[in-house]
Amino acid sequence: MVDVAGHHRFSVGSRGDGIQPRTLEVFEDLGVIDEVISAGMAAPVTRFYADGRVVWEGRMAEPVAPRSDVPYPNVWFVPQWRTEQILRSRLAAHGVQVGLGAGVVEFDQDEEGVTTRLNGGETVRAAYLVGADGGGSTVRRQLAVPFVGETDEDVRMLVTDVRVDGLDHDYGHAWMLDGGAFLVFTPLAGADDTFVVATRASRIAPTLEALQQTLEAASGRTDVRLHELTWSTIWRPNVRMTQQFRMGRVFLAGDAAHVHPPTGGQGLNTGVQDGYNLGWKLAAVLAGVPAELLDSYQAERLPVAARVLGISAALLEKHLNSADDAFERGEETRQLDVSYRGGPLTLDDGSSCTLVAGDRAPDAPCLDQGGRPVRLFNCYTGPHWTLLRFGVAAPVLDRADGWSYRIGSDLVDADRHIQDAYDIKDGAAALIRPDGYIGAITSRPADLAAYAARVMS
Repeated sequence: MVDVAGHHRFSVGSRGDGIQPRTLEVFEDLGVIDEVISAGMAAPVTRFYADGRVVWEGRMAEPVAPRSDVPYPNVWFVPQWRTEQILRSRLAAHGVQVGLGAGVVEFDQDEEGVTTRLNGGETVRAAYLVGADGGGSTVRRQLAVPFVGETDEDVRMLVTDVRVDGLDHDYGHAWMLDGGAFLVFTPLAGADDTFVVATRASRIAPTLEALQQTLEAASGRTDVRLHELTWSTIWRPNVRMTQQFRMGRVFLAGDAAHVHPPTGGQGLNTGVQDGYNLGWKLAAVLAGVPAELLDSYQAERLPVAARVLGISAALLEKHLNSADDAFERGEETRQLDVSYRGGPLTLDDGSSCTLVAGDRAPDAPCLDQGGRPVRLFNCYTGPHWTLLRFGVAAPVLDRADGWSYRIGSDLVDADRHIQDAYDIKDGAAALIRPDGYIGAITSRPADLAAYAARVMS
């Protein structure tokens, strides 16, 4: 159950619009990648102006060509309201409707479930409760879990979505303001005349009139006109996280567990990864897997959130202190290197190949038995585990027959691309989790069977 904090309308703002490569892979698994790609755009070139001319232009990161193992290497920009809409539509196709106005008032948990009272007076009984209700989480506060970190009241940024006449929507546009602040217009995907406007000049009121005056003073132009301010927020550097993602049958995910500055585009993406990690585990336990599986959620996600929060905070510091780094984002922001190595759900005999249990499972091109092109990602898609077997002597699991692929039989590894790339020996097997991470790598049938009994339904 997700607490939606009593909101009575769905979000209309751009908010977390930068979707990282790993999140795009998640969206492919969820079956919404085509809609997400259609709704978005690549990072635009941003032009900085001074005295009426362009003095610098560039992107936050130059685009990278897709590879066989990384199908989505670049950040993709989609307004958050549209991303949420796409996900709601996918849920509706499965018969699930997302409701509004059902904020949590209080809850009690016991050994068998959680009883939650909503602000409309309804009472809901469920096996588990997931608080994904944002930085001001009611669920987290009732759990009395400390939200450790800091909020800098001295730095404020105005962020708005505004329709604009007179600016080329194919580019971002930026002007310097007094005091070293910038006024930045970034084109928003899905609307040919809408920009996300951001400025650190805290004295500017979130009104069309104030923004228009600021733009004219900074640019010297009167031909650019602003209208229809559809969303705005005053953002402050807020870097916080909790040291507990679970208490009994209650879990915290997304901003309820960690809040990020917008630098690096990590907030929404880390929240998606939380849900992706927790979702399959809840489903497995409800289907009969031992409840101890849920202990791995905090063990895996808390260190990742702490690391990503550190990346966001470091990028924020650079952004506040150097105009040259205002749009810089590194490899580490793509979340392709997120790993659960050495975690409670890893089995690795260390002798089979250079793949490591806990890492993101690779993608690679193959051919099926009919000679048709297929990707390893196609094999992983869905809520099941996938067993990749290399050679006739590789371990097999009876329970995984429906999703067991033997390289060289069910799948053709052209020119041994996969086995050579990862030094995989014949006789090895890799068990891929429902969230696309490697659970186990081994050539020992007994070890694989024992592992499967612990984690698979």
